[in-house]
Amino acid sequence: MSGVAELRMALDRVAFAKRLGLVCDPWQRDLLRSTSRRVLLNCSRQSGKSTLAGVVALHKALHYPGALVLCLAPALRQSQELFQKIGEFYSELGEPAKKYGERRLSLELTNGSRIIALPGSERTVRGFSGVDLLVVDEASRVEDGLYFSVRPMLAVSGGSLMMLSTPWGKRGAFYEAWQKGGPEWERYRVKATEVPRISEAFLEEERRALGPWHFEQEYMTEFKDTTDSVFPSELIDGAFDASIQPLFEAG
Repeated sequence: MSGVAELRMALDRVAFAKRLGLVCDPWQRDLLRSTSRRVLLNCSRQSGKSTLAGVVALHKALHYPGALVLCLAPALRQSQELFQKIGEFYSELGEPAKKYGERRLSLELTNGSRIIALPGSERTVRGFSGVDLLVVDEASRVEDGLYFSVRPMLAVSGGSLMMLSTPWGKRGAFYEAWQKGGPEWERYRVKATEVPRISEAFLEEERRALGPWHFEQEYMTEFKDTTDSVFPSELIDGAFDASIQPLFEAG
């Protein structure tokens, strides 16, 4: 590969994805060219969100020497799936920065970068620091305690955080960031009806099989009240009025 082509891939993640054989949807190109350090992907099943996260992770490791990339998910099997995608992309490139070491859950490159897949256990993640990119897959199902324990890993490095998921009720850190997070979060919402690879016939079949609660979350990316909720969240939110002064101030 020529030096010009290599430089282009280093500067443009869309060109990098094309080299991997990917044909990106418009929203995927927008994501790959984003410079935001906080990204939320509220995307349908089979929309390509995990694939894009794998592209971003590998690009960081290859083109930013010494980078530490962590891939986190609620269960080890899920983080392994993302790590496998990254490994397949790495092989597709012909292993450009040769492996210094490879284990079942980590890849170390001669440029000093590391990609590590982690299970969703607070005990196993606390030892890391100086993280350059933290990818949280199936983020709506990650326990809040785990999420709050990994965020400090980005404090000194100023690293990036990408959370990707379908909704799973109006609860948890992913929902709170999507609904109430500040402008620092760049948000992408992709419904199944916007994914050209998913047919209307398939979605209609899924609608009948799953029922509205599951279908609207898994495919239409809507946050629904949890099935054990006594009152709708809209009713609860409407019961509060920020303009009313409390009778007593907290001590």
